[in-house]
Amino acid sequence: MENEMIFGIRAVIEAVDAGKEIDRLLVKKDLQGELSKELFSAIRGYDIPVQRVPVEKLNRITRKNHQGVIAFIAPVAYQHVEDLVPTLFEKGKEPFFVLLDGITDVRNFGAIARTAECAGVNAIIIPSRNSVSVNADAVKTSAGALHVLPVCRESQIASTIKYLKNSGIRIVGATEKAKLDYTRTPLKGPICLIMGAEDKGIPQEHLALCDEWVRIPVMGQIESLNVSVAAGILIYETVKQRNNEY
Repeated sequence: MENEMIFGIRAVIEAVDAGKEIDRLLVKKDLQGELSKELFSAIRGYDIPVQRVPVEKLNRITRKNHQGVIAFIAPVAYQHVEDLVPTLFEKGKEPFFVLLDGITDVRNFGAIARTAECAGVNAIIIPSRNSVSVNADAVKTSAGALHVLPVCRESQIASTIKYLKNSGIRIVGATEKAKLDYTRTPLKGPICLIMGAEDKGIPQEHLALCDEWVRIPVMGQIESLNVSVAAGILIYETVKQRNNEY
């Protein structure tokens, strides 16, 4: 399965107008003109990640007349946290989210999504920029989980965290800076687990918003676990506690 690709300014505008879910947009660095203004007017308000690139990169992707614009269509429709949270509470459910903050490896993303779907996580949250997205590789690695597990793509992660907190959802960040072992931290009730990038971790401004920090003990010589493995450990510890087996 490959992501659908659309090229040409008019074709991309028509795709946006038709409600196609644009995963990302590649635009030639020096693109100008009335049509380009029309394009940016069409995507305004949709929070579509736009990457300015040299024309050579566009030419490597397709030799057809791309007019300086290539769009990739997401295999799934992204959702928003503010639409999901009220629905879950209305159904009498305790929301369980996993926020992937700055993770860029699509295979890790797919593996986490597979675990999350098996564990009954309600949705995965990702930033709209500097992050993984739902592409063909992620869907394949997830064994199809990304076709059924909601993915919320949000432009302002700090605002999203604050919204979750104000909705009564506990925010737990996984970080080596934590003093508490994950098995000694209450993970019951409405919860959002935050996993950061393996090299940088969760950004400090987002860590500061967490209600609790937790760590997974590492006793070998390698300093940290693969993020998909770490996510799996924390997700299933949460499942264990939510099922009153703690």
